Amino acid sequence: MKKIAYFTLTKTIGLYLNVLSFVFPRKSIQKAHSLFSEPRIGKLSKDALPEILKEAVLETLILRSHHIQTYLWKGDESVILLIHGWESNSARWAQLIAELKKTGHTIVAIDAPAHGLSGEKFFSVPKYADFIEVAVQKFHPKFLIGHSMGGKACLYYQYLHQNSEIHKIILLGAPCDFSIIFDNFIKLLSLNTIISKGLKRHYIKHYNIEIENFSGQLFASNISTKGLIVHDNSDKVVLFKEGKKLANHWKSATLIETNGLGHSLHDAELYQKITQFIEAVD
Repeated sequence: MKKIAYFTLTKTIGLYLNVLSFVFPRKSIQKAHSLFSEPRIGKLSKDALPEILKEAVLETLILRSHHIQTYLWKGDESVILLIHGWESNSARWAQLIAELKKTGHTIVAIDAPAHGLSGEKFFSVPKYADFIEVAVQKFHPKFLIGHSMGGKACLYYQYLHQNSEIHKIILLGAPCDFSIIFDNFIKLLSLNTIISKGLKRHYIKHYNIEIENFSGQLFASNISTKGLIVHDNSDKVVLFKEGKKLANHWKSATLIETNGLGHSLHDAELYQKITQFIEAVD
């Protein structure tokens, strides 16, 4: 029954946008962009922070007119930067932080654009990469750990900046090809070409990227930083083949295939392996 209701809702929204596109094409594209880029969940309130975030030192960084919320757990001079995924926030790292604290390293997490306590209305990987750059300039991390779209943002950040201070990057359940995500959205709502082409023009205008070329394969093939790619073979959100594609193009990365952890990849044994990878001497 829920599947039928969800199917009916998505197709009704798509029909509305398609009809609107013939009368007010710009408005229909704006509404479609909002559905694609505005998270429905993942925001936080300072008055009701999860316990793990209450333990941190909170600091707000500024990128032009946008504020970036950061959380710091003080340790030694080696810094680990945590980058969460879509419709999430920095509290998702609670279990991993408990394990990472054993290293004695400083741990920093940031909230993505339009997530947690960070500003902005819309999310995008290029915008997230800008947020990461501000945090990198502030905290100078040696290690990046990104989950899902946060992993894609880490990869894109390193592709853009080729930052030699970053020693290792860990990607958890990260997507490879943005075009797949985009095409799935178009198919889900059965949107017409007026809207799909309009959305593609939006990304070219605002982010100077073509969706077809915004690929993790390209980013990974141009990165020499040592990497660890973790992907579950039962992941229904980002299919396992996406992790394999990244591994095939990232020559200095190792792929760990897990079983039964799904997209969240919360697992004590896995987190020990991540810690071991961080601590291993190159």
